[in-house]
Amino acid sequence: MVLKAVLFDFNGVIIKDEAIHRVLNDELLLSENLPPQGKEFWKVCVGRSDRAGLKELFKLRGRFVTEEYLDKLIAKKAIAYRQKLEQLETLPIYPDVSQFIEQMFNSGYKLAVVTGAIRSEVEFILKQGKLGLFFDDLVAGDDIERSKPDPEGYLLAIDRLNKLYPDLNLLPSECLAIEDTFVGLESVKAAGIQAVAIANTYPFHMLQRRANWTVDRFEDLEFDRLTKFFETSECQTSGE
Repeated sequence: MVLKAVLFDFNGVIIKDEAIHRVLNDELLLSENLPPQGKEFWKVCVGRSDRAGLKELFKLRGRFVTEEYLDKLIAKKAIAYRQKLEQLETLPIYPDVSQFIEQMFNSGYKLAVVTGAIRSEVEFILKQGKLGLFFDDLVAGDDIERSKPDPEGYLLAIDRLNKLYPDLNLLPSECLAIEDTFVGLESVKAAGIQAVAIANTYPFHMLQRRANWTVDRFEDLEFDRLTKFFETSECQTSGE
């Protein structure tokens, strides 16, 4: 078994924008005359798609919204998100992620983003951050019906990479996914993929037992050791 592809979550792995999403969710709720989030943000929004998170926030307040109305809310939030980013001097991309992505690209791995964020947001940030050219594919919230922790997004990314590269014959066990949330790691595990947890959103000790490898920063990831794991042993699901 060899490592062939590295799959990246987006929010909390490539860009530090959870605080922005929390503010925008509160603004949406208040505009609908509903109370803002408390700890619910961490319970139902972090790691999930905008659609899944907003739907649950409204449900918890006794408001059941149609898919069409959710579309309008998501579009409204997307505009506000773009405006927030444009007000910043620099995008809040994690400082060590760009070098790591380039290193993976130069090492010949296929790269993809798998996220619940909407495509327009992700493409804008990847372009502004000069990262878009490194990725072979992007599976966004627009492309999936079921949010993480469902494995749909990761399995779709593998299917797409195989269609892009017919000789790749990529299996889930030949992939590595990088996540920062509990639901993201559940999604990776359900897809049969090995997981690296990066402690950007939750503390190291809270992630350690949920992933195969856990690091505080990308530079802490012993990639030579990790690739040897793929080459010399059967893939495991227990943490290291």
